[in-house]
Amino acid sequence: MDIRPELYRRVLGHLPTGVTVLTARGDEGPIGMAANSVTSLSLDPALILFCPARSSSTWPDLRAAGRLCVNVLAEHHEPLSRQFAGKGDRFNGVGWHERIGGPGLDEAVAWIDVELETEYDGGDHTIAVARVLGLEAAEEAVPLIFFRGRYGNLAAARESA
Repeated sequence: MDIRPELYRRVLGHLPTGVTVLTARGDEGPIGMAANSVTSLSLDPALILFCPARSSSTWPDLRAAGRLCVNVLAEHHEPLSRQFAGKGDRFNGVGWHERIGGPGLDEAVAWIDVELETEYDGGDHTIAVARVLGLEAAEEAVPLIFFRGRYGNLAAARESA
């Protein structure tokens, strides 16, 4: 069966995803990029996976850092997600604090500090597996999600269904 990319995107767009920013300490300061392909992998040992695009110019620097912080964005962070998906100084005007994995973005829903374990070929993406070193959540925060090609929150996803 020939799967057209536009059909693939449309159908898989019905699977809501959380929106995150992967951050690390680079040689010249903090580095980061937006990512929505983050998921839990294993409870014992505690592992997550995420899938950066092979075309990413930021992923090699994050990989070299070895330790990362996965910042789960809050519903009001759409502009922040767009900033980290773009080019230039992604940390310009962004509040953050130190964590063991890298910069923790202020007002995030959760922070997952990880250390890269291994990578696998995932077609036009890399499947990165990382060991969880620490984690924390802001219990009252509402996450930003991506659903049907748009940003929103859980209530907006319910309304557009």
